[in-house]
Amino acid sequence: MKKTDLLVIGGSAGGILAATMARKAYGDLDITVIRETKTVMVPCGIPYIFGTLRSLEKNRIPDAGLLNANINIIVDTAMEINREHKTVATRENGVFGYKKLIIATGSLPIVPTFIPGYDLENVFPVTKEETYLGKIFEKLETSQNITVIGGGFIGVEFAEQIRVLGKNVTLIEMAESCLWQAFDKSYTDDLEFLLKDSGIEVMTGTKVKEILGEKSVESVALGDGRTIPTDMVILGLGVKPNGALAKDCGLEVNAKGAVKVDQYMRTSDPDIFAVGDCAEKKCFFTGKDVPLLLASTAAMEAKIAGSNAFQLRLIRANKGTISTFSTKIFGKTFAAAGLTETRAREEGFTLMVGEFKTMDRHPSTLPDAQEVNIKLIFSRCSGILLGAQISGGNTVAEINNILSLAIQKDTTATELNTFQAATHPLVSPSPVVYPINAAAMNAIATNCSHLNEDLVI
Repeated sequence: MKKTDLLVIGGSAGGILAATMARKAYGDLDITVIRETKTVMVPCGIPYIFGTLRSLEKNRIPDAGLLNANINIIVDTAMEINREHKTVATRENGVFGYKKLIIATGSLPIVPTFIPGYDLENVFPVTKEETYLGKIFEKLETSQNITVIGGGFIGVEFAEQIRVLGKNVTLIEMAESCLWQAFDKSYTDDLEFLLKDSGIEVMTGTKVKEILGEKSVESVALGDGRTIPTDMVILGLGVKPNGALAKDCGLEVNAKGAVKVDQYMRTSDPDIFAVGDCAEKKCFFTGKDVPLLLASTAAMEAKIAGSNAFQLRLIRANKGTISTFSTKIFGKTFAAAGLTETRAREEGFTLMVGEFKTMDRHPSTLPDAQEVNIKLIFSRCSGILLGAQISGGNTVAEINNILSLAIQKDTTATELNTFQAATHPLVSPSPVVYPINAAAMNAIATNCSHLNEDLVI
């Protein structure tokens, strides 16, 4: 039996950061990472393998970060966790003993087994394994008509990248809008216009009845009776927690199969932590379970687990997952943090909303200037920021990160209205109309006008 101080199962964002953070926090420990694949893909970069990068190799996460930190890498499959003896059995490398264990087994693609034909050849769920992605790459080279099922981030980004190749792309989403969980309708309408204007056939409010073909897919049958000829199908229906290994050893999991954890990412076994997509997520605002599986969230959780593996060094009030997103579609960036207006109203919040449009350079006549649209959603009673949506040039992703921190720190509309921003003509909007300040000011002004309407004089 091989012994190690800290054993990490999983080698993507959560596993890498948990191991390297533990090295920084505790110094001279023996740390081992067990992962199933020889190479590791950048998770969020996978759609861009096929259009922008045109290469699998360019989307790898280098091993240098682990190797330079003197962390052992074992390419193998963890088969069983024995909590009593504190061991992990692997398929090929025997048994590893541990003092502390971090489970970072990630997620698995959702496969619609309820749709007949889901298992035909050339129907591809999106996994993170390089060899498998290579098969998708090869099939795309010889295909012209591609159907993407699912209008979330995975589906939308795949559709855009495949269209970049000049292919005929149909994007099917059962809900009334693509990206409806992250954005309100004005933003999803804008996004869908970009997709359609770039030649993608977007079908929202549409169900897939069956995937048809003898051996390989030939067409997709819709619930309304239409049939779409297709050479291949990409299943972009999202992912689910991969918590089976944890469940099998008796750790507590929730109804969705995610490992239950406390604010320090400890499981029901104090010597075992779980981070990333396999770990349970709670909504920052309501405390409800939320299926928000993001690499950025995994990175945050990994730092907490790595720091606290042997001692509680990083004290943190874990209020839950804020849900911060960004994507770029045909040259325009869309970003969001927190609750949409629709979701906030469904949860019962009384709101004040501020919106604003400006340019991301000043003067706006600068050659690379782009319009910025921003929407801020506040609790009307407390003034605290609940959500943000923003679209425009590349800068909006970082503006959204500011707003994510503002949500985390319970920042109010008044504080954002007087937020001090560093600006410069070549890199930012004007200080006179900086989007965060201006949208917050509009929210306050709108709320005040409502209060004035209520006055009885």
